Amino acid sequence: MITVSEVSVAFGGQTLFKDVDLKFTGGNCYGVIGANGAGKSTFLRVLCGELEPTKGTVTRPPELRMSVLRQDHYAFDEYTVLDTVIIGNKKLYDIMKEKDALYEKEDFSDEDGERASVLEGEFAEMNGYEAESDASKLIRGLGLPEEILYSQMSSLSGSEKVKVLLAQCLFGNPDIILMDEPTNHLDVDAVSWLEDFLADYFGTVIVVSHDRHFLNNVCTHIVDIDYGKIRMYVGNYEFWYESSQLIQRMIKQQNKRAEEKIKELQNFIARFSANKSKSRQATSRRKLLDKLTVEELPASSRKYPYIGFDMEREAGKDILQVTGLSKTVDGVKVLNNVGFTVSKGDKIAFVGANEIAVTTLFRILTEEITPDEGEFRFGGTISVSYFPNDNSSFFNDCNLSIIDWMRQYSTDETESYLRGFLGRMLFSGDDVFKPVNVLSGGERVRCMFSRMMLFHSNLLILDRPTNHLDLESITAVNNGLSEFKGNILFATHDHEILDTVPNRIIEITENGCLDRSGTYEEYVAWRHENHEGTLAV
Repeated sequence: MITVSEVSVAFGGQTLFKDVDLKFTGGNCYGVIGANGAGKSTFLRVLCGELEPTKGTVTRPPELRMSVLRQDHYAFDEYTVLDTVIIGNKKLYDIMKEKDALYEKEDFSDEDGERASVLEGEFAEMNGYEAESDASKLIRGLGLPEEILYSQMSSLSGSEKVKVLLAQCLFGNPDIILMDEPTNHLDVDAVSWLEDFLADYFGTVIVVSHDRHFLNNVCTHIVDIDYGKIRMYVGNYEFWYESSQLIQRMIKQQNKRAEEKIKELQNFIARFSANKSKSRQATSRRKLLDKLTVEELPASSRKYPYIGFDMEREAGKDILQVTGLSKTVDGVKVLNNVGFTVSKGDKIAFVGANEIAVTTLFRILTEEITPDEGEFRFGGTISVSYFPNDNSSFFNDCNLSIIDWMRQYSTDETESYLRGFLGRMLFSGDDVFKPVNVLSGGERVRCMFSRMMLFHSNLLILDRPTNHLDLESITAVNNGLSEFKGNILFATHDHEILDTVPNRIIEITENGCLDRSGTYEEYVAWRHENHEGTLAV
């Protein structure tokens, strides 16, 4: 159990949250949500003791072991993968290393023997002799081969290091697990395995995540950081979201009724206050008006950008024909005889173990690069808007302000139009004059969506558009793509978008592609029945 009592955190005179009273108990998984900058990661640091709160206390029973998912991918480069995983239980690791060092001594003394005996007892009591097999189970569960245990961490790729650090966090059955964005860079099978692991986990899990599907599958409670407060709700993310939207609508309806009543009373008073025969009624209504107040909506830090696409021209019957596309990148053949036909209304999610393959396909379709073999043809009515995976070329060497950057792509170049458009994308006031080369990742993504919306195209190509976005912006993207009436070709790491937007799934494979109509969940079920191996998105 973790008990949070009257906790407040402030930096530079600005309060992130105050007077927080919460209890986190065993057997539950708590999803921490909030807008960017609300203090989610800071709250985790307070819970694990890395940061002292400005006010209040956090109590953790000393006998309970806490494990924290580390984000520093280079911290363990000098260790083997096996040692890195076992370090997740630092006490066990220290006992193991001390024991091994004693046995390696050439002048092994009686005193060393006594110490080794004590260490052996502690090691056995902590299931140390099962440590290697336990580490192996975690590694294999996350989709890595068992032999990687004996590799040096420095030799691993970034995605492999992510999985090893996650295994480290889960190793040895800690009583409390704290994780910040654990599903980043994980493939679908690894995320599914983690969900199953946490579903059977006996301890307390507290997790920050932008992955709505993951939060829905693992969370028993939602911890919402907003309004400078932290509140806990029973249920998963979807239950919290639907409830919060319902409450907001109810408050707005109540306000609307109250505002209508106030307006009615004000009109009556204005008309009859000078009329002697009506003066008594006017006086009574004025008293009623004095008592009637409009409940103000709370000033939430959570903001949703507007993302919506309309078409200048509806597409004809012919959309896109792709035939025999092949392409080699850096000596590796990433596309091998890929072919498919896009029909009117198709929204196709592209998946595959090799992300470069999907990006290469999109770059060919947008004529950034040419294929080694094969061809493609768009219908004569098709106009394309493209959201690239790497948007740096649009911003890094550009000194334009946001509003001038947008002006390049708009047929209406007036400041009032551009300001209104950018305001819906959460750029307001002097924000529009910020140089685009200093924007954050999330701000750049919102600029790229703004650019796409200005084109009014009837076919959208999007390569992992939700990277760098918060939950609110991801929800806006999900809604915008779901409501679009044209065609979409896209790749994404967001499981919820994969579940709700496409009507077809195309997986790029070493020998071409697999193409199935239906939902993503139906595709995964079909694939696991008919094909071996892991599926990545």
